Amino acid sequence: MPAKKTSAKAAKKPAAKKAPAKKAAAKKKAAPKRAKMFKKILIANRGEIACRVIKTAKQMGIKTVAVYSEADRDALHVLQADEAYCIGPAASSESYLRVDKIMEVIKKSKAEAVHPGYGFLSENAEFCRKLKREGIAFIGPNELAIKAMGDKIESKKLAEKAGVSTVPGYTKALKDYAEAKKVANNVGYPVMLKASAGGGGKGMRVCENDADLKEAFVSAVREAKSSFGDDRVFIEKFIVNPRHIEIQVMADQHGNVVYLNERECSIQRRHQKVIEEAPSPFIDPETRKAMGEESVALAKAVKYVSAGTVEFIVDQEKNFYFLEMNTRLQVEHPVTEYITGLDLVEMMIRVAAGQKLPIKQEDVKLEGWSIESRVYAEDPFRNFLPSIGRLSRYKAPEGEGVRVDTGVYEGGEISMHYDPMIAKLVTYGADRDLAIKAMSHALDGYYIRGVQHNIPFLSALMNHDRFIKGNLSTGFIAEEYPDGFHASDVVHDDPSILVAVAGCMHFAYQARAAAISGQQAGHEREVANEWVAAVGKKHVPMHVVDVEGGFDVTLDARGFTKNTIEVRSNWQLAEPVFKGTVNGTEVIIQCDRLAVGYRLLHAGSEAEIRVLSANSAALFKLMPVKLPPDTSKLLMSPMPGLLLSVSVEAGQEVKAGEELAVIEAMKMENVLRAEIDGTIKEVAAKPGDSLAVDQVILSFE
Repeated sequence: MPAKKTSAKAAKKPAAKKAPAKKAAAKKKAAPKRAKMFKKILIANRGEIACRVIKTAKQMGIKTVAVYSEADRDALHVLQADEAYCIGPAASSESYLRVDKIMEVIKKSKAEAVHPGYGFLSENAEFCRKLKREGIAFIGPNELAIKAMGDKIESKKLAEKAGVSTVPGYTKALKDYAEAKKVANNVGYPVMLKASAGGGGKGMRVCENDADLKEAFVSAVREAKSSFGDDRVFIEKFIVNPRHIEIQVMADQHGNVVYLNERECSIQRRHQKVIEEAPSPFIDPETRKAMGEESVALAKAVKYVSAGTVEFIVDQEKNFYFLEMNTRLQVEHPVTEYITGLDLVEMMIRVAAGQKLPIKQEDVKLEGWSIESRVYAEDPFRNFLPSIGRLSRYKAPEGEGVRVDTGVYEGGEISMHYDPMIAKLVTYGADRDLAIKAMSHALDGYYIRGVQHNIPFLSALMNHDRFIKGNLSTGFIAEEYPDGFHASDVVHDDPSILVAVAGCMHFAYQARAAAISGQQAGHEREVANEWVAAVGKKHVPMHVVDVEGGFDVTLDARGFTKNTIEVRSNWQLAEPVFKGTVNGTEVIIQCDRLAVGYRLLHAGSEAEIRVLSANSAALFKLMPVKLPPDTSKLLMSPMPGLLLSVSVEAGQEVKAGEELAVIEAMKMENVLRAEIDGTIKEVAAKPGDSLAVDQVILSFE
């Protein structure tokens, strides 16, 4: 039916009388316009955070688009998304950081919004601006907030203006070492060199004196330029024995801002967070409220929208000082989700779609305790050097109060091109002790083979008396492991547990072999009860008895109990994880069957145990020990990576501690130094070479 025409005369008639303003406002409030939800979003990231966003999007009924590099063609986030597009070669600069390529995929896929995750383009104001110009929603803050908080120098000035407590320091970019030295002496050592555009610990150096500063300045500037394309660095006073505590904020487009309690992230190595927890064992309600209110004030000052984190350094008297604001979702957001019951990714998506926050400040809960451990592909016994390769076996722990955010799967590849994180392991308990206990059990059951990983180190932290007491600081790792992390740091409290479990496993395998051979007449045999466990040079006689629900094991050797050890478990042959009880205490032990014996891993410790008959044990003692080759006069690459520089030449004399070479691997620079005084015989590699593990760089006379 055609629309009714209106005459010119009718058009001049006076308009209908307007309703009173109050009634009109009430009517508008009673029937608010509902924000339209996205039908499809693109995740401009990779790995576990891309998988994390996909999970929530699917729960909300939103289709997802993944982007990937050629190296990530078979990555988990690619398999999980509804659509996936290749955007370039392995190098991030040619793929995940290419705004133009991602914009092309947005147009092809007709995505309505982009979630940037963290890292890569998550705090790129130009990317945010381009999305806005194309009418694409950015699931994060606006470009002005990103710019304001992305520059550490400017953000500190804004924080001061907003009434937020800040660290004493010099907020101008340093021109050269001479100026840095002058400023450092005015501020007073120790000081912290920081990249203005930095984050993730890159471009940061603690300096105790002028000599430290001279070396650190060059390195910090170079790393800042390489990581962020911005070589500006500045200086702050370094707070002694500080705690790193951050406040999670969430804001909508309607001016509402709430803080979602705090997280403690004091356990760090090289300024990279290792363990995070919520709440903090140090913060009281009054300090929490003060930190939260200052964080909200800062967010409002920059008209912040979406999830953000205000990071503070806190001294032993609970004085807190602003460090920076991360204008994105944090790696450690799951611990906040556990104690508040909120899905931060869902809130980010809804806020980006124009919806109001579903809660007010008084609605924010704080229930229970949550801990997150970052599981990395790195070797803690070799100074945490990155490890790459294929995950030949991968089985993550499961159970109530256990969460694993990951971007890998069994058979997948850990690439040298990206961050070496395997997963974030998160546990929850009614209190801190229960959360720690849950984490210890979850780490015991996390089965990873094919690459080295830092689970032994994480287990050691969970069982460390100082950590259990909550006596934390950002110097925790350096103070407790000043000479690095070694196998001696994870000696098992009760090795008889491992010996007993190895005996039970061996009995089970022997019983199966006896049952198979007994199927043929004349080949029946009984399983012996007497065995000898060889643990290093120690031989432990044991008596193993099969009982209902498990085994009874009696050990007889100095240093081991002579009492009967009750082992109860429903473990089946070939299972990689042994779950059960030993003398009534719950244990989770990883077990690999070797050619002769078993490798057991528990509470961060590892033991190879051979279970032998008495005759075999006697012969075993006579076997010669093969010595490893002498590599004391070689400098070999401890990891696969790019050789950035060689600081010496043939014939040069060097002193212990002197820099020899610098290798870049997984976005981090690693300086190799001389361990003893010596003379360089030959330099076998040159800058620009791609090095394999144990490749010779140079030799000594």
